Amino acid sequence: MDNNRHSNEETAGHSNLVVCIGRQLGSGGRLVAKQLAKEFGCQLLDKEILNLAAKESGFSERFFEQNDEQKGFMKSLFHLHTPHVSDTNFYGSRFSQESLFLFQCDAIRKAAAEGPCVFVGRCADYVLRDHDKLVSVFITAHMEERLRRVMERDGCNEEEAQKIIHAKEGARSTYYNYYTGWRWGDSAHYDLCVNSSLLGIDGTARLISQFIRERFSL
Repeated sequence: MDNNRHSNEETAGHSNLVVCIGRQLGSGGRLVAKQLAKEFGCQLLDKEILNLAAKESGFSERFFEQNDEQKGFMKSLFHLHTPHVSDTNFYGSRFSQESLFLFQCDAIRKAAAEGPCVFVGRCADYVLRDHDKLVSVFITAHMEERLRRVMERDGCNEEEAQKIIHAKEGARSTYYNYYTGWRWGDSAHYDLCVNSSLLGIDGTARLISQFIRERFSL
């Protein structure tokens, strides 16, 4: 009985928890986010946000995928077939890269309002900056470890992995800086910055978990 009561109280304490994870490519940030979501009973939202934004807006998810953490989406837009979008939306003034970002923001806010969430990227830390139970974290890692993860994931050599990291992080930081007015990876805008190479994925998740529990007395 006491165990059930404790469990219910803990669940209630997590009811509006939001954790936003920013991450360098290959740092293991999504793996850490996955562990935190499981521990705190949160919904994990990474690319899932794109699907939610597509449903909210009526646009094809493909448009959000093309725009995912990248500035300059409109340059490639017209290489896609227009039947993915209704004529009304396509020619309407609401159709722009900024509009897609706003739809994504709405999806992020709606998800956070419905229950505890762990968000990976997508400017969620900025979108939810006024949330009363927000923890924003940035995860880094040593370059050699990041390269190893990218090589394993993409089946490429070290030189190719370096190019992937440079290109994707350049796009990610440009997107973040443009839409938030903040600087991606700047410690001033995060509650906690962690190098996952020092403690490993499990240790990093435990450290962040302890930080969350101490901060909100969970």
